[in-house]
Amino acid sequence: MEDRLPLFSPHVTEAAITAVTDTLRSRWIGEGPKVAVFEEKFGGRFAPGYSAVGVGAGTDAVHLAYLLAGIDEGDEVITTIFTCTATNTPLLYQRAKIVFADVQEDTLNIDPDHVRRLVNERTKAIVCMPYGGLPCDMQELQEIASENGIPLITDAAHAFGATYKGQDLALLSDFTAYSFMAIKHITTADGGMLVLRERELTDKARRMRWFGIDRSAKLEGGWDNNIREVGYKYQMTDIAAAMGLAALEDFDQTLRLRQGFLHAYEERLRDVAGVDVVGSGYTDREHAAWLCTVYVDDRAGLERKLKEHNIDSNQVHYRNDRHDVFGGRRPDLPTMDRVEERYLVLPLHTQMGIGDVERVCDVLASGW
Repeated sequence: MEDRLPLFSPHVTEAAITAVTDTLRSRWIGEGPKVAVFEEKFGGRFAPGYSAVGVGAGTDAVHLAYLLAGIDEGDEVITTIFTCTATNTPLLYQRAKIVFADVQEDTLNIDPDHVRRLVNERTKAIVCMPYGGLPCDMQELQEIASENGIPLITDAAHAFGATYKGQDLALLSDFTAYSFMAIKHITTADGGMLVLRERELTDKARRMRWFGIDRSAKLEGGWDNNIREVGYKYQMTDIAAAMGLAALEDFDQTLRLRQGFLHAYEERLRDVAGVDVVGSGYTDREHAAWLCTVYVDDRAGLERKLKEHNIDSNQVHYRNDRHDVFGGRRPDLPTMDRVEERYLVLPLHTQMGIGDVERVCDVLASGW
């Protein structure tokens, strides 16, 4: 039996381990100067000219985006049905009314045509999530948002390094949230970053991540000891920032490696009957290659066949309306209905090699 091929594996370099060790020996292990450096370097790499605010998790970044966008009780928010629940759970914190939009079959991203049919005078924001790392139809979504005077919010947890029509993804939304959880392109064990188009919101975001306290003024002795807005414990630590800074150093190499594996999957599976790689073939956007997802018939049979060959596979994400907390299944999502039993995620991470891609593809090509 060949060694087990896991679906995911963390990417932690020796440089990151050294950076964390050095930080643990320093004065700052909570939020300190490394967080500020990481924010600056992350913004410079992924969102030049915008503002970046480090937080404790990607979900924190998403929630802060909703708070800063002014989403409140009863506000309607159009969002994708197919994503990690962390995209939509913070809308429940705000007691907003979630309006689920259908997906496109070829990408599993939110369908702008359905968004346009759903938007109305009560809509407060549009939320998209580039599934697997492939950007959504950002131009169409931004046009709908602009026409209605509402923000576009992107949960870019999958999409480090993705571009759309030559632009970094974070430059195409009012708010863009990133996740640094264990198995993302950049990991800080857990953590997140919120990128803001309106730089004027930066100070407010930084107060809100730290209980509503103006921490900079407090450290400088100029704070008036008065909290004026509800805040949260959403700050990033210097330990996390140290990992993030190390990961930035080799990010381009990481991205190329992952994209190479995804391209190999696409090429090898192109002629395999009954297998379609989700999101392949686009030339106007660059895939960040966090997931390789395929459509197949008899998904359970393929999962069993892969398991027999010691290869992990999974659905990873599910339609959110399967969960009672979101109020039950919606009746108006025909594409999601059609594909929900057909998608499967295959291994893609930096601890595998091209031979592992071939191994997975051999199993698929042999049938199940």
